[in-house]
Amino acid sequence: MVSRMPEDPMVQNIVNMIRGAQMDRRRLLKGAMVGAAGLGTLGLSACAGGAGEDNAVVWGNWTYYLDFDDETGGFASLDRFEKETGIKVTYIEDIDDNNTFYGKIKDQLKQDQYTGYDTITFTDWMNARLIQADQVQEFDYANLPNVEKNMVKAQVDALDVDPGRQFTIPWQLPASGWVWNTEAVPNGVKELNDFMRPELKGKVGVLTEMRDTMGMILAGLGYDPSGDWGDKEYDEALAWLDDGLQSGQIKNVKGNSYTQDLQTGDTLVAMAWTGDVIMMNTEEPDGPKWTMEIPESGGMIAADSFTVPNGTGPEAKARVEELINFYYQPEIMADVANYVTFVPPVEGTQEAMRKLHPENAENPLIFPTETDWKHLHSFRTLSAEEDKKYSTAFQNVLGL
Repeated sequence: MVSRMPEDPMVQNIVNMIRGAQMDRRRLLKGAMVGAAGLGTLGLSACAGGAGEDNAVVWGNWTYYLDFDDETGGFASLDRFEKETGIKVTYIEDIDDNNTFYGKIKDQLKQDQYTGYDTITFTDWMNARLIQADQVQEFDYANLPNVEKNMVKAQVDALDVDPGRQFTIPWQLPASGWVWNTEAVPNGVKELNDFMRPELKGKVGVLTEMRDTMGMILAGLGYDPSGDWGDKEYDEALAWLDDGLQSGQIKNVKGNSYTQDLQTGDTLVAMAWTGDVIMMNTEEPDGPKWTMEIPESGGMIAADSFTVPNGTGPEAKARVEELINFYYQPEIMADVANYVTFVPPVEGTQEAMRKLHPENAENPLIFPTETDWKHLHSFRTLSAEEDKKYSTAFQNVLGL
């Protein structure tokens, strides 16, 4: 297993260094998410930049995905952007799951109406769907010199339906692996079937993101999620998941809110996103409580990327491009990466991190080592027919 925490001394030191500034983040988010969930697209449309407000941008994003400033109650990099440009950013943390969030705005997308957001950071598999449906706009790279210069080379053509990143620009590269409560499960989980140990019954969690959950199950069964697998292998992985759910071994199936079940002890072991677990450990007053590992069988890595829906107006789109270009400065991305602890898509971020946040510059969950990369898989691109078939089968097993 690789990229351990909290047992790795280096990672323990990282956790200790950043705990103070982030202690109240989870408590704040619990309240903020309740408010954000009630906004909806209709409520947003009255104040959204794309709906008429001058010099404003509305950005829909996942939780824990920007450098929250505990002292000001805002986001440090956004405050800097607003001060430098005069552009007001309404930042809304209300993406919990790609499918459920898409469900909120799909009608507006289909009619090219304003969604309530000028830019959204879906995961790339969902972005591929929007591109194929002609529901998002092409970026103007004349406004994006930092992106053209600094995007990590591996991401330029990573999305096969968007070569050269004309419609999507990566925000973060989330990785997923296995997490467990260090005190309750001292031996951890080393192989896939460890999730099925009798003492863990009802305390196992998986993600609602099909590509993360099914990717790690496929890998655990000995198949390469990015390789040449098909119905036979997928059905075998789905049967493993179905057995776990039907037996009650796997109880919690969540999107971003899975962290709450870990915190309450309702989940003891789970498939999880690396950055979330680092964040949770920073908030534990008695020290790190969870161990996160990228399993030797394989974790997953993807991209959450900016898009501009068709309903966003041209002036708002130009402001979005100014926002993205701002974040593609290595020193800005270093501040973000130091907080969110996901893999950044900007070349030069690690060098900037060594100057700005040296305690975090060698964190393998932010800057994967060569060994880590060997254990991180992407989920192979699915045809439209496969996507519908596999996603439907997954949702049916989950009972969603």
